[in-house]
Amino acid sequence: MSEKNGEHQFGDLGQLILFVLFFVVWAADSFFLRKSTFLSTHIPLAIHLVASAIILGTSVYLVAQGHVVIDHREEPKRLITTGIFAYVRHPLYLACVLFYLALAISTISLISLVLVAGIFIFYNFLAGYEERLLEALFGEEYSTYKKRTGKWAPRVFRKT
Repeated sequence: MSEKNGEHQFGDLGQLILFVLFFVVWAADSFFLRKSTFLSTHIPLAIHLVASAIILGTSVYLVAQGHVVIDHREEPKRLITTGIFAYVRHPLYLACVLFYLALAISTISLISLVLVAGIFIFYNFLAGYEERLLEALFGEEYSTYKKRTGKWAPRVFRKT
């Protein structure tokens, strides 16, 4: 995908690289090296697996609710502000970050948690890039949407 389609030119490649990096580091640390998983011996398995399941379930829900089919061959004709988009502006990016977080918590790999923070920074960069394009495309309508909708988490007190 290119910048013309509303995505950063390195967005897809960056996501792929981070996925491979995260998975290799997480698997190596969690199952072979065990350099940063020492907390897992102090926290009952049921606790971190239940927490991971809840986070993973939230991630799956966000993907299911946020997967609105848009024709990438042309600019979007309207701003989507309904469904999950009424609560968060980037549900699919949030779902990805939560997926990584769920894996890191499942084995309590501290190295993986650090990678999750880096992955979040990357997705925040992509989201900011896309928001600038959407503001240029939709103008005041997008600015108003931003004021009332959280970027990563629902706003408790919505601005109107």
